[in-house]
Amino acid sequence: MTASANPQPQFLFDRRAWRLHRARAQRTGAVDFLHHEVNDRLLDRLDVIARAFPTALDLGARDLALAHALVERPGTNRVVAAEPAICHATPLPAVAADPELVPFRDACFDLVVSSLALHWVADLPGTLVQLRHILKPDGLLLAAMLGGQTLVELRTALFEAELAEEGGVSPRVSPTTELADAAALLQRAGFAMPVADSETITVTYPGLSALLRDLRGMGETNALAARRRGSLRRATLARAAALYADRFGNAEGRIPATFEIVFLTGWAPHPAQPQPRPGPRRRIDQQAR
Repeated sequence: MTASANPQPQFLFDRRAWRLHRARAQRTGAVDFLHHEVNDRLLDRLDVIARAFPTALDLGARDLALAHALVERPGTNRVVAAEPAICHATPLPAVAADPELVPFRDACFDLVVSSLALHWVADLPGTLVQLRHILKPDGLLLAAMLGGQTLVELRTALFEAELAEEGGVSPRVSPTTELADAAALLQRAGFAMPVADSETITVTYPGLSALLRDLRGMGETNALAARRRGSLRRATLARAAALYADRFGNAEGRIPATFEIVFLTGWAPHPAQPQPRPGPRRRIDQQAR
């Protein structure tokens, strides 16, 4: 049997599973403390910018909390909520949309905000290009996504437990963008004045099962296309819980879960924006022979 000349493309994420996870979380009463904390930090960053943004898009709107907060901002005339799993009635314009494919025309928003959705995008540079296109000149992108140190404790415990119990490992935690690469991705997508920074939020739990329950309630469980279907074996889960507590547990018997939040800020180019100062010219003197 010969290999196909046109192999099927390999996808990083199972988009249907991701949408189902988000919808299930919303239906069953979402665990929203992390998202609301990140929303507040995004709004704090927005408050520093002394200007109005009449038309705004909330990309990955979840429970619409951030979209409603944007409506209350002075100078805001219209906020559109885009979310693949909208489960709430809302007076706001709402679009069922996956951030992999942004369904808006060019130059129609003054502001795009996104809270904890872009780490589920396989082609982040491509999505950032789409977002730059839908911004008006001098429009602002302000986004937050999970960074590379997120759930480092869980990744370590699951890796070691599966290796010990099953003799191999399967993809369990999604890859994430490193802070060192984030600003370069914005620049590559054509944003002006790109800035990336990160903050760490640490949450403690009584044990591994409580953490996994919260991740399901957030809609942040495994949606990798290459994931192993089915639940973890009982022995693997028990070993992971023991490893987690032994390696990372604190004096009170609780385990920490680290969430690194990478914040992205970039502006759609405009001639009136400040331009970087040119570097000093280098003078090369040649000696006469």
